[in-house]
Amino acid sequence: MTEDQTALCEELARAYRVFGALGWGDLGDGHISARDPERIDCFWMLGYGVTFPEATADVMVLIDRDGQVVSGTGSVNWPGYHIHQPILAARRDIGSVAHTHTSWGTAFSSRNRLLEPVTQEACIFFEDCALFDDEEVQVQSLTAGSRIARSMGQNNSVILRSHGLLAAGASIASAAARFVLMERAAESQMRSPDSQPISADAARFAKADLVGEEHLRNTFNFLARHYGVY
Repeated sequence: MTEDQTALCEELARAYRVFGALGWGDLGDGHISARDPERIDCFWMLGYGVTFPEATADVMVLIDRDGQVVSGTGSVNWPGYHIHQPILAARRDIGSVAHTHTSWGTAFSSRNRLLEPVTQEACIFFEDCALFDDEEVQVQSLTAGSRIARSMGQNNSVILRSHGLLAAGASIASAAARFVLMERAAESQMRSPDSQPISADAARFAKADLVGEEHLRNTFNFLARHYGVY
């Protein structure tokens, strides 16, 4: 690995460990990807079979557009490849994608509707979230992943019907932070289904202060320090 690749994989491993500290991915369900800084058509992901708390830079694998491991010794997480590759190929502005099967997000996704601006966190996803209204809950092909990418469009998050949440960002930190906030927004709406959303203008005003790259990076770093993940 080059110095830049090592730094990227260390940050990616940290994101996996944060998700592990939150209790996610305990059944091996979920993945975070990071676009390679040199081979931009390839991306890094945790080798299949490694648990989130075990994530380190040296167990990451670099996967090309055809699903071949071009660096690292682990195996490909095929559902992850099928989901992440089409999104990263379609959106050059995205550097990282996060998806795992969280309790609240997965339950909320079965409602087949978008998040509403009923909390501060939910405002982040106002006019920046898509709905993948499809019953293919086990993504087994690039064709299915491409449908997710098309549904996502230019949004930075998407609700996968009866499957869960997916968030993206320019960096690993912003994608991971956005996913955590998305799960919290889903939890709020599941716990309080009769909540009344704030106005569109109020949601846009809050969102403008919450979605910057620096703000999301700070959120991720707070999370990591809170859970002792360094």
